[in-house]
Amino acid sequence: MSTRSHAPVDPYRDGHVILGLNALVYGYVPSAWQSPLLGDNDFQSRSYWQKIGRLAEKARLDAFFLADALALGNPSYDANPIRLDPTSILAAVAVATEHIGLVATASTTFNDPVDLARRILTLDHVSGGRAGWNLVTTRDSSSAANFGLDDVTGRSDRYARGAEFAELVTAIWASAGTGRQVDHDGDHFTFHGTVDAPASAQTSPVIVQAGGSAAGRGIASRFADAVFSAEITPDSAAEHYATVKDGAQRVGRQSEDVKILPGLLLTLGSTEEEARRRIDYLYDTSPPAYAAGWLSHAIGVDVSALDLDEHFPEDILSSPVPDNFAGSIGFRQSILAQIRRTRPTVREYLRQTRYSGSGHGGFVGTPEQLVDRIEDWYRRGLADGFNLQPDIMIDQLEIIADEVVPLLTRRGLYRREYEHTTLRGNLGTPRSVPTFAEQRRSLA
Repeated sequence: MSTRSHAPVDPYRDGHVILGLNALVYGYVPSAWQSPLLGDNDFQSRSYWQKIGRLAEKARLDAFFLADALALGNPSYDANPIRLDPTSILAAVAVATEHIGLVATASTTFNDPVDLARRILTLDHVSGGRAGWNLVTTRDSSSAANFGLDDVTGRSDRYARGAEFAELVTAIWASAGTGRQVDHDGDHFTFHGTVDAPASAQTSPVIVQAGGSAAGRGIASRFADAVFSAEITPDSAAEHYATVKDGAQRVGRQSEDVKILPGLLLTLGSTEEEARRRIDYLYDTSPPAYAAGWLSHAIGVDVSALDLDEHFPEDILSSPVPDNFAGSIGFRQSILAQIRRTRPTVREYLRQTRYSGSGHGGFVGTPEQLVDRIEDWYRRGLADGFNLQPDIMIDQLEIIADEVVPLLTRRGLYRREYEHTTLRGNLGTPRSVPTFAEQRRSLA
């Protein structure tokens, strides 16, 4: 494992911290919908999403991320079981904003690359060069059933398709506005044609990759401008940071062209005690079985069958990924690393996740303490920024805008105003992805 997390702090690291908002409908906690600041059906209201977009832009955040799912979530462990199409929502947000990037999640497992390239490029044009695609694969059988299939294909096949999908999408975007024909004959897709659309204002839409498996990191190194990662501990963050950036160099890219953005679950208060009271209340008013159900899904073990007052069995902590595992490998690795590090009982861990995160890292405290955390990880080279996930977006975004970002600015870690009108400009990622043939030559 890399020891990069123990490197000296670099107080002169150039650039600014990248901050995104992962907009999980109302917030990441299951009880977020109960906030008196929200209406009964806000999630399907254009005005709600535009308000969130304006708040995020008030904070001068770099990007607005929207997750997606191709089946209804399981409400026993999914805080946001219903999601609407991200590209449609982000088109509405584009009308209400001017600078913030708009990143839509879309699966390579059940989409068509030519159609998706066209949809994201359309969002890019209507937003003036602010679109991005969060590349994921789909792993659950309920989504497969919605497409008339008994189950998804195996993990290696899904990622092979995902890599070829990204290869074809980037070729289509590169041909936009040039009149050049794209000729692609692969194992999963065949396409021979031209793209009747103008070129992107940012050269091409941004690609973000989300996934912590070895295959996912390989796709990130080859194609991604940014990685939405799941990291809790500094050691695992350092290892992931080095792996992806070193991989980018091996295929002929610059390591700084791939930005690493861990998710950060967020609860802010005027004091740490106030923040803890807030998150305790939000969890105590959530379904009682939520935490155990989510953890069971995340690590592939029935947590309800474990003794709550015993430590996690060693065979669980050291077990390989089960063949039928339907969760995120990145989340699983992150969670098991955290448990091995702190050695809690099952009950202690379920409560600990309120404060330290589970899958994604967590933060509960004051704006000043959050800025300390962000600065520490950034200066130590563990991350290029963070994808913030507030417990409830509607009020926490105001604190981020009014207190967190000004503190970062005073420390020289954040810009005072937007300096670019494109997402690629916000992230500082010139489009430098070599062609597939060039990548193969680099790896030879």
